[in-house]
Amino acid sequence: MVILISIATLVVKMAGGFFALRFKDKLHLILGFSAGAVIGVAFFDLLPEAIELASGRFEPSLITTVAALGFIVYMLLDRFIVLHSDHDDHDGHNHHRGTLGAGSLVFHSFLDGLVIGLAFQVSAIIGATVAVAVLVHAFSDGINTVNMILKSGGTRERAFRWLFLGALAPVAGVLSTLFFSLPASSLGLILATFCGFFLYIGASELLPESHHAHPTKWTTFMTVIGIAVLYIAIRIAG
Repeated sequence: MVILISIATLVVKMAGGFFALRFKDKLHLILGFSAGAVIGVAFFDLLPEAIELASGRFEPSLITTVAALGFIVYMLLDRFIVLHSDHDDHDGHNHHRGTLGAGSLVFHSFLDGLVIGLAFQVSAIIGATVAVAVLVHAFSDGINTVNMILKSGGTRERAFRWLFLGALAPVAGVLSTLFFSLPASSLGLILATFCGFFLYIGASELLPESHHAHPTKWTTFMTVIGIAVLYIAIRIAG
């Protein structure tokens, strides 16, 4: 069952990426939706899950502090380390930013599979519930992975390679749990870190880019829709 769910995640994520590739001419609207989706995942999925998993050992204030540190770390990577490595090469800078963003999403997808596998170690019911929550935002993850590459000037082929890597990541995450177990509190802190990563990606990368040289009204509307869709989907998933 757990392997079938990981394969379903792969299919759904690929579908989201193909959607983004097919409608590249409407990329600003997709970026607006993606910004809302990434922010929605951070607030409605990653942070609550992190608090639930780690609250038995850590105070909620510490967990939110870890999320803030994740935001700061990603900002430093984006603005200083990547910038320093590219010097004045603007195209190269965008290329590295796209790689950093897509790589973060791929690692998050690996953690999705990790969470599914560990949840099934607890019980089949908990595993199924977590799997549904992962599936409902896997489509948006596929869109977001492609958008990270396209908006940084990457080609469709490069976007597809990252999409395929991201689609395989949850399968690898599930399979890895066959060989070890991880304390829930530690996994919670990892998710909190990625909550901070995603807040930065959504607010500082996707959101500004979505309305650059385009009417703000429609991209803002799509951002609100992205947040609302993720909120409703995650609440339905339970």
